[in-house]
Amino acid sequence: MFYEPKNGHGLPHDPTKAIIAPRPIGWISTIDEHGTPNIGPYSFFNMLSSRPPLVWFSSEGPKDSATHAEATGEFVVNLVGRELAEKMNKSAVDAPRGVSEFGYAGLAAAPSVIVKPPRIADAPAALECKVTEIMSPRGLDGRPSDSIVVTGEIVGVYINDAMLKDGMFDITAAGNVGRLVTWTMLR
Repeated sequence: MFYEPKNGHGLPHDPTKAIIAPRPIGWISTIDEHGTPNIGPYSFFNMLSSRPPLVWFSSEGPKDSATHAEATGEFVVNLVGRELAEKMNKSAVDAPRGVSEFGYAGLAAAPSVIVKPPRIADAPAALECKVTEIMSPRGLDGRPSDSIVVTGEIVGVYINDAMLKDGMFDITAAGNVGRLVTWTMLR
């Protein structure tokens, strides 16, 4: 099979999302202008640079995480560990604006040290970030895409002590979850 994306693929789902995998999931926590916490999983997420330490996530459309990060200038990336996978899926609900997915998914929030958005208390690790850039990438025709890319510099790192082995972060103990992991692999 070969297709040009501009002409469509004729399949039930976009195959590029499966081809470009595995992708880590950035579980982004933010707060709105009233201080209500929000959380959403993003598989369009990754680290961009180590000097300075930059991460980014991409929202297909103006979803709460991107709009709150833009309004407040802050967000937290929470690591999805194997034990939190089901709650992460619950937090993917399209909740009305102003409703916290923390409660909906049964997640406890813990205060961050440097930024205002909370982290997920049970997350194996969390990256506190300050927004450095927000952009809408353009296609070949020069028109902006439907995506909003939020880039942030990591200003604080939380690591659950149980995830440190011999001075290194133990991804096996953390059980990092990314897009491509199936439920049969998790059980």
